[in-house]
Amino acid sequence: MDLDDLTPAELRVWQAFPRGESVDFRAADDEDVADDGDWGLERTVRATVLRAVLLNGPQEDGETSALKLSGARITGLLNLQYGTVEHAVRLSHCFFEHAPLLHGSRLRQLNLSNSVLPGLVAATLRMEGVLRLTDCRVRGPVRLGGAQIAGALFMDRAEITPPDTAEPALQLNHVNIGDDLWAPGLRAHGEVRLNGASVAGSVNLNDARLSNPGDIVLDAQTLSVESNFYMRFLVTFGWIGLRGARVAGRLDLSCACLSNPGGAALRASDCSIGELWLRKGPPMEGTLTLRRAQIDELFLEPEVVPDEVQFNGLVYTSLTPQEPAERRLPMLERDREGYVPHSYETLTAAYLRIGDDHAARLVQLAQQRRRRATLSWDGRLWGHIQDATTGYGLRPLRAALWLLFAVIALLVIAWLSTRAVLSGISNAGLGPGDAPPLVAAIVSIGTVSGVLIGGILTGLAKFVRARGQNESDVIRARGQADSDLIRAQAEMKRAEADVIRARMGLTLAGPTSTDPGAAVNPPAISQNGDEAAGLAAPNQPTGDAAGA
Repeated sequence: MDLDDLTPAELRVWQAFPRGESVDFRAADDEDVADDGDWGLERTVRATVLRAVLLNGPQEDGETSALKLSGARITGLLNLQYGTVEHAVRLSHCFFEHAPLLHGSRLRQLNLSNSVLPGLVAATLRMEGVLRLTDCRVRGPVRLGGAQIAGALFMDRAEITPPDTAEPALQLNHVNIGDDLWAPGLRAHGEVRLNGASVAGSVNLNDARLSNPGDIVLDAQTLSVESNFYMRFLVTFGWIGLRGARVAGRLDLSCACLSNPGGAALRASDCSIGELWLRKGPPMEGTLTLRRAQIDELFLEPEVVPDEVQFNGLVYTSLTPQEPAERRLPMLERDREGYVPHSYETLTAAYLRIGDDHAARLVQLAQQRRRRATLSWDGRLWGHIQDATTGYGLRPLRAALWLLFAVIALLVIAWLSTRAVLSGISNAGLGPGDAPPLVAAIVSIGTVSGVLIGGILTGLAKFVRARGQNESDVIRARGQADSDLIRAQAEMKRAEADVIRARMGLTLAGPTSTDPGAAVNPPAISQNGDEAAGLAAPNQPTGDAAGA
């Protein structure tokens, strides 16, 4: 390039390049780059001059060449397409009239911090170091699809506002970043595309604000992050797609505000995540989809869960914070697919892993009740009966109480019936020998059952009282319960013997004298209905039988 054709500003840049010296045209450090109306020729550099400097610039022995320019107005198109630049490039606080064309180029390091650009075309870029777009204001799309960046990509506090959203605002699809993608405070109007990208470090979108209402705002399908993905205090208008993504560390959506009314707010189906944090934020406006996701630790606060979810196939090892089942179950009832057995089983397993058997039983009971609503009328009726009696087998105490009530009711009915029969016999002037054998057997069985049940309940009461004592007391209480049971069994044996004797007495009853006029006076039946006393000694002779 002929030096005579250079302006004073361009000549200054040309001469500073061989030694890597900085050229700063700014009037003040806090100068607003967007206000370029007053910048004249003294701050104007043609893009063709910068291209010549970078590709065929002067060299000096023993010096490291570098382009370091600040506060310049760059006119024309900076075209480095498929070119190779062996020097570091810093074009900070500059105003570009046209979007730089870096498609397929190879650079060592590029810094465009605090610059204003109408766009950036850098697909399939090869960067040996760091690409820095910190505090940039880009008024068109940023195309970095398929770029290979060995270092980090910095886009903190960058603003990307294309005139329309027909094209994604930030295109990082299939990009390969060897370090971090650092973009806290990013502002983007339109889709941010990260599908198929691979990041060896972390992704930081804390305090970012992404807007694409009614459409996808962050497309990170099949994204691979080897460390953490931070989206704390993220604000989105549109839905986030993480289908098939893999995050080895934490996906942190703490204090995030996700809004897409009438559609999905977060779709993370078929993804693999180390930790998913959804906490300390307002409820999502839209559907939360975690179908078939594999999550090691799910930190999910019930307050964050929206009115509609999709959890079918979701698998997680642990669920925090530890909340009672009453606060977790409403989440499952909001599933868009209705009754999803897998969701209840996964929640039950999570409670069992932390030893909360009571919560696990509550979840199982809720699952059966939810399933009951899907059955036919007869299945629902039988389900209501099971629920009322035994709690689907999950409420054993309720079943024991029903059994105890049934036994007591049967005993009362048997006692009342026997009392009525024996009262009728007594009123008819008959003796206990005239009572049917069945009545005697019922009386004996009632006595035996009462003794047996009393012994069991007494032992059970002693055992329950002993639960609060030490182990020796528990063992002593169990021994006492066993002894009570043995005594009850002995009483049962004696009662059975009484039944046998009663039956023998019934067989031998009747006149024993040969005198046809003789009669045997029946033993008196006590007025209080103690028929068992009359049956206690049926073989004792009375009247003339004793004389015989």
